[in-house]
Amino acid sequence: MATLLTRVKGKLFIPSRRKSVHALDGAYASLLHGRSLDFEDLRRYEHGDDIRDIDWRATARLSTLLVKRSRATRMHTILFAVDTGRRMAALAPDETAKKEIAIMAVGALGLLSLRHGDDVTVLYGDAADVRRTPPRRSEGALEHALRAIDAACTPASAASDRNELLRTIARTVQRRMIVVVITDEEPITEEHEAALRRLRVQHDVLWITVRDADPVLDRRSRAERRDVDSGWGVPAFLHGDASVVAELAATRAAEDRRRDELLNGLEISHATVSTHDDVVPALITMLHRRAVNVGAR
Repeated sequence: MATLLTRVKGKLFIPSRRKSVHALDGAYASLLHGRSLDFEDLRRYEHGDDIRDIDWRATARLSTLLVKRSRATRMHTILFAVDTGRRMAALAPDETAKKEIAIMAVGALGLLSLRHGDDVTVLYGDAADVRRTPPRRSEGALEHALRAIDAACTPASAASDRNELLRTIARTVQRRMIVVVITDEEPITEEHEAALRRLRVQHDVLWITVRDADPVLDRRSRAERRDVDSGWGVPAFLHGDASVVAELAATRAAEDRRRDELLNGLEISHATVSTHDDVVPALITMLHRRAVNVGAR
């Protein structure tokens, strides 16, 4: 059975996609330019620090765990905060589970991080539980993280809870990181906005939205559409009703505008993906935009 990372690579490195992957690699490099290889100083060990950064001689001399801060100036840690509540087990527009597109996004950006020598850690969860993989720089660790996302997100999972994801980052992550939030189209509430404002003080934050499948199809169909939270089924006679489809499209467009305005106001780069094929172009656009914005500050 193919590993999840093999599937990601299969999507990334097919001949027709090589130019796009090269562009994505360049966008990532420009995003993270300007690293220093020089030793800076020592600081106390904090939860989440890589044990490879511990200065054992200084630790023995002062009887307290100390880490070298030189690595932090030249290496980055990419933290993926992935919503694995049951909403992410529902369908995306390409009729695959939204979690599969989330896995593609984490896998693609995670592979780039490893190629550039950066650490990858994944925080994932729902209303019942939030977990985090340790920061690592190996494909084996990334594969483990992707499998953890896949296993955690099922129709039987607890409800999604973005607030708990964001609160957990604020509460447990002290080191500055690049935080990539991956979730669905559920509107950003005032509480989410307040949590994002707090995170922006400490971290660089990016936001990836995975589209929901259309609840009402634009053609007549007997296909079942059922809300994963409430279990309510969309009546089949609504499929193909032009007025209903148009009203839903207008509502989505209005929600998109509000989300874009809010994230732009917070200076959070963001992307929206609907299918596996959307992921690479969306990441290229997002990273280029962020690099330009950072350079302009």
